[in-house]
Amino acid sequence: MHLDFAVVADYALVDQSGKMSVLGIFQHIWVPQFPAMHPRLHLVLRLKGRRTEVGEHQVQIKLMDDGETELLGGSGTVNFAEPPAGVTEIEAAAVLVFDVPFPHAGQYRFEITVDGDRKATVPITVSQMPSMPAPTQPPPPSPPAPHTPGT
Repeated sequence: MHLDFAVVADYALVDQSGKMSVLGIFQHIWVPQFPAMHPRLHLVLRLKGRRTEVGEHQVQIKLMDDGETELLGGSGTVNFAEPPAGVTEIEAAAVLVFDVPFPHAGQYRFEITVDGDRKATVPITVSQMPSMPAPTQPPPPSPPAPHTPGT
């Protein structure tokens, strides 16, 4: 069993026929202040395996910060059905949706483990937006220069 790919995106779905659509893949988030919450972050995975790996497989996801603190975590199973005759490779897609807390600026990562083996990490960098300079008042208009005749 291997992880074909894993990305973070704004939106993703898997249709009834198993076709995946992914919009807005990213690795950097700008926030106005900390702590911050990123709503509806989509973690998109596709697992592939051999025909002999049909059945249930455990998947565990952890969101870790750069201090090795686990901010989110969960696990579940992916079930690979028997493929049609002649098909030797099996695949399954998963879209996990999270409201993700970011307590501070820095490096974060999703760690993805399948059947106890770490298969991938998906990095995310979170930064605070630069503050905008305070608007300044325009200088008062200069008085008009005196007009001298003949010049």
